[in-house]
Amino acid sequence: MSSRITSFVSHLPKKHIVRIGRLLGLFAYILDRRHRRIVRRNLRFIYPQWSRDRVRQVSMRVFQNAGITILEIFQMTCLSSKDILDRVRIRGEENLVNAMKSPYGAILISAHLGNWEMSGLCVSRYLNQPLVVPARKIFPRALDRWMRGLRTRFGAIILDKKRALPTMARMLRQGNVLGLLIDQGTKLSEGVEVTFFGKTVTATPAAALLARRYNSPVLPGFCVRESDNSLTLILKPPLSLQKTKDSRADLQANTQIMTDAIEEAVRAYPEQWFWFHKRWKRHYPHLYPEDMARRQHRRKKRLERLKND
Repeated sequence: MSSRITSFVSHLPKKHIVRIGRLLGLFAYILDRRHRRIVRRNLRFIYPQWSRDRVRQVSMRVFQNAGITILEIFQMTCLSSKDILDRVRIRGEENLVNAMKSPYGAILISAHLGNWEMSGLCVSRYLNQPLVVPARKIFPRALDRWMRGLRTRFGAIILDKKRALPTMARMLRQGNVLGLLIDQGTKLSEGVEVTFFGKTVTATPAAALLARRYNSPVLPGFCVRESDNSLTLILKPPLSLQKTKDSRADLQANTQIMTDAIEEAVRAYPEQWFWFHKRWKRHYPHLYPEDMARRQHRRKKRLERLKND
């Protein structure tokens, strides 16, 4: 089935990708009540000054951007190396080139913004060397294999996120570039508390930990959709990180600096961020009562099955 979709989408001109993607996003917005509710509540929580109409309009555009991105991802499986570089304008490439002069590689932080999958392929092709990316496994397994094939088709190295830190350290020592999506939450026991849009969240300290240990530059990069629907990979200068004798304080401060860089990008392109995340669930569970109740129900059933086994 996916091969048929890929074959069909691969031959579509850009303007048709955009039109069909918007239409798919609109249908999803109408039919997917659960995710429509999550997106709207997130937006109202972060932008309380917005009118109901603006929240509704931006929510719809979030779905439409997701629809376009999904079609682009299908098409990316058929693009050549030259196609990738021809379709993405790179802004700030000198920042990446200069960062690569570091003896311990570089860390590229990003978010689920615009077409985040394209950014990984583009960086790999531009540098002509593999990007090292830790990623969660996707279910079902067939989809995980499909996505892994897409991400590795130009040599990228995909690591299992659960056990990635030692390998990430080794890759930095070898002078590689790490690509980290750091906009999602993590377990309280594995993260540090920072503020995101003025609200408390838990964020992964992995990038801050590695940057401090190896003095690797950390630069934000985002592949965003322009008003003409072309894609631009924006590579920003390396962040100015704190390094003192207090490693714990540095970890906290630098994770916050990186989170601020993510927030700045999301504020610039709010319609293009993946607001489907329940990003504030750990500290503000009241935002998602239906989803939290569903989660508790699944946990209860799982425990009951364990008792009965």
